[in-house]
Amino acid sequence: MNITIHASFLPQDDPEAALVFYRDTLGFEVRNDVGYDGMRWITVGPPDQPATSIVLHPPAVDPGVTDEERRTITEMMAKGTYAGILLATSDVDAAFARLQASDADVVQEPTDQPYGVRDCAFRDPAGNLIRIQEVR
Repeated sequence: MNITIHASFLPQDDPEAALVFYRDTLGFEVRNDVGYDGMRWITVGPPDQPATSIVLHPPAVDPGVTDEERRTITEMMAKGTYAGILLATSDVDAAFARLQASDADVVQEPTDQPYGVRDCAFRDPAGNLIRIQEVR
């Protein structure tokens, strides 16, 4: 059996800010930008990995989500505790310098972790935690 990761989902509450961050700051390509009923779903991904994407979606649009759950999701996004993703690079210090120059919300500077990885962390415009791990 051959199973791959095709797409991951992260909420976004400002499509234009999400585009600037993922396209211009991280250098991802926009693969799809779909509007429906006043909302937008934007699919992005690394140019050299066409089979792997991140779908930036409006939060809490699932019809099964209650109003109370929507409020909780909105509160968690504002605190930066709702969603996150782990990215990888061969040079975490260079990636961090680029993100810091873009005024990204830095959570952690590049650090050698006691569990054997070097990584950094920041938040995207919606508050999602983005960790970048160095792959040696």
